[in-house]
Amino acid sequence: MAGHSKWANIKRQKARVDAKRGQVFTKVSREIIVAARSGADPAGNFQLRTAIEKAKAAGIPNDNIERAIAKGAGTWEADNNQYEFIRYEGYGPGGVAILIEAFTDKRNRTAADVREAFNKNGGNLGETGCVSWMFTQNGVVRLTGKVDEDQLLEISIEAGAQTYEWVDDPDDEATVEVFTEAGNLQNLTQTLQEAKLEIITSELRWIPNMTVDVKEEDLARSLLKLLDALEDLDDIQTVTPNFEMSDQLMSLSVV
Repeated sequence: MAGHSKWANIKRQKARVDAKRGQVFTKVSREIIVAARSGADPAGNFQLRTAIEKAKAAGIPNDNIERAIAKGAGTWEADNNQYEFIRYEGYGPGGVAILIEAFTDKRNRTAADVREAFNKNGGNLGETGCVSWMFTQNGVVRLTGKVDEDQLLEISIEAGAQTYEWVDDPDDEATVEVFTEAGNLQNLTQTLQEAKLEIITSELRWIPNMTVDVKEEDLARSLLKLLDALEDLDDIQTVTPNFEMSDQLMSLSVV
């Protein structure tokens, strides 16, 4: 999401993460498994290194992380599951575009679960490409602690960053987010690390190029209920809609 709903959305997602720690372990472990297929050494595999950092931030034990790496590298004999990456696209109530990413070992099961979530909550699962053109994938590095803006500006120019935004939410541990092209994420991350800035996360994020302004409470409830249903699916990694919504509506209960 964009604009004034951004920090409310981050807090909402964090609350769901805290409430469903076991599900988060599953999602991040799958991310490590898929990343490790390209190499089990984090030093030479930026995707794996980023996934491991995310796992540690989520409190996943080292044994679980090592097991996930072994599964991805093919050295863990007890698990023959082969996970693949799939992207789904669809529309929610009010014509809101929704982009979904998943890691699954059973493509048909995941497709059926995603379709059911859409159908039961006023949405429609679409064809590949139906909404992805409304989004751009960017690299995003979240920093915490004291950040000097002159230093940040200099580093951003040096590392090829596109822009940065200060986080104005006192409940968010992040101080600033730095944005770059997806292919430049590793370079930006390393440059910020070398400058001794404290990084919370380094990730790829879909950002909408156009948004739908949601102001009606009933529509907001329907959308949030659909997002919850999709995010509750074990195979789903990320769910990105393209609506703008006030913090008040974002905090509505959908139970």
